[in-house]
Amino acid sequence: MSDSCKGRFAAVLPAGGIGKRMGGTIPKQLMLLNGKPVYFYCLETFLGMDEIGQVVLAVPADWKEHFQKDIFENSGWSSEMLDKLTIVVGGSERWQSVRNGVNALDHQVEYVLVHDVARPFVSKEIVQEVCRTLVEKGSCLVAKPAVDTIKIAENGKVEKTIDRQKVWMAQTPQAASVALLKRLYDRIDKDPLDFTPTDEASILEFFGEQVFIVQGNTMNDKLTSPEDFEFFSARFAAK
Repeated sequence: MSDSCKGRFAAVLPAGGIGKRMGGTIPKQLMLLNGKPVYFYCLETFLGMDEIGQVVLAVPADWKEHFQKDIFENSGWSSEMLDKLTIVVGGSERWQSVRNGVNALDHQVEYVLVHDVARPFVSKEIVQEVCRTLVEKGSCLVAKPAVDTIKIAENGKVEKTIDRQKVWMAQTPQAASVALLKRLYDRIDKDPLDFTPTDEASILEFFGEQVFIVQGNTMNDKLTSPEDFEFFSARFAAK
């Protein structure tokens, strides 16, 4: 990527979920993975990239002080990295947390990448490819092709089989121009959605915006269950 593209990008990292499927008494993003909180991994990746000029972390209101202390007192990151970081309180839904993060971006930021902190091992190469796709094509999301046969079922009975060559498993980052997302948020204010968006792509799709795919990988999978946690711990140790 050319130097002219650097600094035009920011990242919003929603970290407001409690992670009920993981169990436990603390949000899953605060659980330790090989000695570090889960959210540290991707946060450090984005803060350490020259392409990313600002990072906004959206956190639960009750845990904001914890996150601030964890990062600014315990992370050991350089002042140059920490100067990029803004911490905001998230919303009641994921998309609202992202919106709070987008609204906290500096005015000069042109593009925003939204990434789930529960995907700790996103690579710099994927982030760079998302930035390139944004500039060259437009809004995009990271996804990986389905490898299993996909069935549509209802009431425990298979209704049909989908052509898996057309099926992609959505990951993050999901990215768009800041101006576009703000326009769509304004439209939602005027005419609220009749569904709860689970990601940025679903909002873009609803309003007829094109969304391009950047191919992801298994290392960018999401930590959801205790089994996932054990799997990633073993993977990290092997790596």
